[in-house]
Amino acid sequence: MNEIQFAHKNKDRWEEFEHLIHYGYQSNPDKITDLYIHLTDELAYAKTYFPSTMTMQYLNGLAQKAHQIIYQNKPVKKKRILAFWHHDLPLVLHSSRKAILISFLILFTAALMGWVSNRYDPDFVRIILGDKYVNMTLSNIENGDPMAVYKSMNQVDMFLGISINNIYISFLAFITGIFTALGTGYILLTNGIMLGTFQGFLAEKGLLLESVSSIWIHGTLEIFSIIVAGAAGIIMGNSFIFPGTYSRLYSFRLGVLKGLKLVCGLIPFFLVAAFLEGFVTRYTHAPYVLKFSIIFISLLIILLYFFIYPQYVKLKEQHHGTSTS
Repeated sequence: MNEIQFAHKNKDRWEEFEHLIHYGYQSNPDKITDLYIHLTDELAYAKTYFPSTMTMQYLNGLAQKAHQIIYQNKPVKKKRILAFWHHDLPLVLHSSRKAILISFLILFTAALMGWVSNRYDPDFVRIILGDKYVNMTLSNIENGDPMAVYKSMNQVDMFLGISINNIYISFLAFITGIFTALGTGYILLTNGIMLGTFQGFLAEKGLLLESVSSIWIHGTLEIFSIIVAGAAGIIMGNSFIFPGTYSRLYSFRLGVLKGLKLVCGLIPFFLVAAFLEGFVTRYTHAPYVLKFSIIFISLLIILLYFFIYPQYVKLKEQHHGTSTS
């Protein structure tokens, strides 16, 4: 990409940014801060590929003006964490919809493979989950409490252990994207097969309803968060393989930043899932209406925050961009 192509590709954002600096900063500080992040990336690119050019000098001057305004305004700094949740992350989620769908399809297909394999091979569950876990589950079934595994630890210890494990898995699903999307795909595949195998194993024992009502109390948020973490890895891997008009290194940098935003944004959802698993799922004899109510609320949260709200933020962003141009 030459200098003219680079300027033409980004000039609308630069013009909007300059307009906001002079006329609209106080009314829309989150917007200008978000644009500033893009500007610093584009300035770094210009310094690398178009040094000592008018484009580089223009961006450098624009960045200096913006830096003075943004970082001398303390209330804006305090709002950045809140802005991440109500603005930055939803926009990243909106632009990541395709990767989230791909991640979901990989995990769903793997879960289906695990379910079918378990049905036609009685030993498959032991290969995937191990003899110790299978024997423990069979013992719990014989004792009349198939989901007793969720009562095996102190609530706080279980919450902390599960939180650390879930966050580890999410970062693993993301970081393996460095080996292209195939690395992340492998993590999604193995987790999906384990999920499908265990769920299929319990269904074979006539425990489908009981297992779904218990496991998915925490599993709804937990599994979906792993799917989004997988999407982050896919984005990072694809950014290196398919750089588009950017250099491969610059495209990869953008992919890493985008993926990190997704993974960091998942931490509260993993914590909620761990809380549910440690403190709620253990009540295996709770009424089905209560269990499925929790599952329904989790699905509603996913639908609203991960799909509907990002669409709203994106439309609002487009409307604002049109009104200021």
